[in-house]
Amino acid sequence: MDHDAVLTTFDQEMRRDAGSDGPGVRVERAGGVVRQVGSEHGWNGVLWSDLDEDTAPEAIAAQVEHFTSLGRTFEWKLYAHDRPPRLAELLASAGFVAEPAEALMVAEVQDLTPEVVLPAGVRLLPVTDAAGVALLADVHEQAFDTDGGRLRERLLLQLAETPDTVSAVVALAGDVPVSAARMELPPGKRFAGLWGGGTVEAWRGKGIYRALIAHRAGIAAARGYPYLQVDASDDSRPILQRLGFARLSTTTPYVYEPKARRTGP
Repeated sequence: MDHDAVLTTFDQEMRRDAGSDGPGVRVERAGGVVRQVGSEHGWNGVLWSDLDEDTAPEAIAAQVEHFTSLGRTFEWKLYAHDRPPRLAELLASAGFVAEPAEALMVAEVQDLTPEVVLPAGVRLLPVTDAAGVALLADVHEQAFDTDGGRLRERLLLQLAETPDTVSAVVALAGDVPVSAARMELPPGKRFAGLWGGGTVEAWRGKGIYRALIAHRAGIAAARGYPYLQVDASDDSRPILQRLGFARLSTTTPYVYEPKARRTGP
């Protein structure tokens, strides 16, 4: 895989020419910025920017004003190769807070092993209805120690209105959900995105995470996607590297919360 060429393609398709990633979501282009505007409980933020030292401060201020006027907390998704080099510093000065960085990792689907190997007694359940979504959200809350309400709402809406754009699965040990993941399948793009892969603590280290990647890789291959993309944490990055994923860049979420939310009434 030509890393530079694939990264250029990723930037063009998934960021600069990004499309809506769900019902009720719109992508807007304002000057040198591409942003996504969703519901209050959806993802809002800047996907792409083409700025320099002179234009960056004004563009940052404009996005803060825009999302604040909507009452939205939003994220500026900053990649290590974005310009200008001081963009992270400028975002921090404007009141954005950096969250942990993740590795942008990509693999060619044809190079991945499609065999799904699960521990004894564990089976996979495709998520197609509200009951499945509830199981997936339960795993999400246990694995990441966070509220699954936003994920639950988003996935229910996708399954109801645009089911072809998402594939989700839960791993069950008997009837107990122990791991879950989803995959975004954007129409007309070459990258399928792996998201939310998590396993409850007692079941980690048993190969379930790898099995869920293989399961989704098989679906991506059947749907004609040549690449899989994931924003990998430090925990998942070594596993992904062993499976054939390459690190192309680093992405850091810079989050801005409107002052009214930070300080209260």
